[in-house]
Amino acid sequence: MLRAKQGDDAAFTQLVTTYQDRLVGVLTHLVADRQGAEDLAQEVFLKIYKSRHGYEPTAKFSTYLFRIANNLASNRRRDRGRKREVNLPGSESGPLGAPAADQVLAESSSLMPTRRFDRTEIQSVVQDALESLNDNQRMAVLLNKFEEMSYIDIAATLDLSVAAVKSLLSRARENLRVKLEPYVTQGHWTPQG
Repeated sequence: MLRAKQGDDAAFTQLVTTYQDRLVGVLTHLVADRQGAEDLAQEVFLKIYKSRHGYEPTAKFSTYLFRIANNLASNRRRDRGRKREVNLPGSESGPLGAPAADQVLAESSSLMPTRRFDRTEIQSVVQDALESLNDNQRMAVLLNKFEEMSYIDIAATLDLSVAAVKSLLSRARENLRVKLEPYVTQGHWTPQG
């Protein structure tokens, strides 16, 4: 980033190449929309590029990057509000797009204890659990688990103390445990009501 600050566009391109996929992955979990996450990642890099001349290395670049990403994602979520609108063709009955009869069959089959979740269902359950966390909890979990950031780096990203991050992660883990516990039975994913 220091080279980019001095006008080295190749250095900035290298930063984008290094961090783009990781950033889109985290943002996808934050905004629950891959296309929205890609658009937001572009916004993050554009903001960094435009402000590159004022960059001061007070923390790791990844901390700086994810702080900007968190702020932009929070702004986007706040602007949209908590409600999402989904346009469905008349033949679809819900966000998964299954016709009504198929939806009822899928729901009743999910009550069978031997039925296992497929990968898409597991991702959906985990995504829903993540979305149930508040913004800071969600970002702390994503940075800790997916980016393997230290508590110190997470604290710098979220502008919190290390003790606050530990408390935040503890509450987030407990909230996730409560949300996911009904789906975990003896190490296997099974639906429970």
